[in-house]
Amino acid sequence: MYRLLLILLVLSSCTKEEINQTPCMGDCETLYRILYKNQPVNVNNGFYEIEYDNLDYFQIEGNLSTLNDQYVINDVPLIEAKFDSDYWVIMDTIQYQTPMYSYLGWFNDQTLNTPISIGPHIYTMIDLANINPPLNIVGYQIPKHFCFECPYASSIVGTYSKYNYNPKQNIFLDNEMVGDTINLFIETTFNTDMGESEIIRDQIKVIIY
Repeated sequence: MYRLLLILLVLSSCTKEEINQTPCMGDCETLYRILYKNQPVNVNNGFYEIEYDNLDYFQIEGNLSTLNDQYVINDVPLIEAKFDSDYWVIMDTIQYQTPMYSYLGWFNDQTLNTPISIGPHIYTMIDLANINPPLNIVGYQIPKHFCFECPYASSIVGTYSKYNYNPKQNIFLDNEMVGDTINLFIETTFNTDMGESEIIRDQIKVIIY
């Protein structure tokens, strides 16, 4: 009887201790690079140099440190990368051309499946800046009446890649950007839930030529 009471006393004195590990298995680190046409872009004196070649986007690709098991739920790591830039595009006028066909026009074969155009028609859309807000090249827009003081504001500014160790983001590019320098900002959060977390901020500079 005495031995049983002693065991119960020992068990009752034990408390469950919650273990909060550091976010990463080792140091939390980020490694980002720039790709254009699926090829790594060279770095010169801290600047990535992209030679524009009619492909209207380039990519940021990341390689992130692995999280501790406490911050991985059902094989999904609680990690995110937020992308932003200081480069905005304002649309003023868009013009595009489309072929026109006659109701009783010509066809290039007897099946009458492929009509022959009688000429192009040009459509022009003007004053788009008053219709659409400026576009950040990472892929988001800020509405005209955006609430900067609202608690949700920071989650709308920027674009995100979540729950993977290899985030990738497409960045808009066109020939009007040749000669410009672009600053890209990346905020990586290791563990986006309860417990200990770590945030790493990176800046990438890109020259278009």
